[in-house]
Amino acid sequence: MKISEHITLAEAIHSNTAKRCGIDNLPNEEQTNNMKMLAEKIFEPLRLWVGGPIKINSMFRSEELNKAIGGSSSSQHCKGMAMDLDDVYGHKTNAEMYEWICNHCNFDQIIWEFGDDKNPSWIHVSYISVEKNRNRKLLAEKEFGKTTYKIIK
Repeated sequence: MKISEHITLAEAIHSNTAKRCGIDNLPNEEQTNNMKMLAEKIFEPLRLWVGGPIKINSMFRSEELNKAIGGSSSSQHCKGMAMDLDDVYGHKTNAEMYEWICNHCNFDQIIWEFGDDKNPSWIHVSYISVEKNRNRKLLAEKEFGKTTYKIIK
């Protein structure tokens, strides 16, 4: 099954932690529809611009998986509305993808995940709906061993 032209269901639900711990990481119909919308509105336009594959570090996470990895209890990954992207293939930098999404997509939130001020380690991006998207930009940093989020103007 495919989520979109360039995302298979297997890729969207892949998790080494889920496999190792025997966690069911299959989305329901609503979560699958949310993943399809996220792919249509964010991933596929980005991939067209990038001109090649983009690594999806994480897309869907069941609540059990999200808890096992220490994810936020309100994570949009659990609804199929978020994905973490990393251009490990060298087509564009994470910073270039971050800027492109900010300038060309309607999104709920995008997070510059760690890294430095030149390039994030990866990008988190979410999509709810045209009406509910906040277009919020955040910076994830570690402070005293805990992840904090700062709003980027």
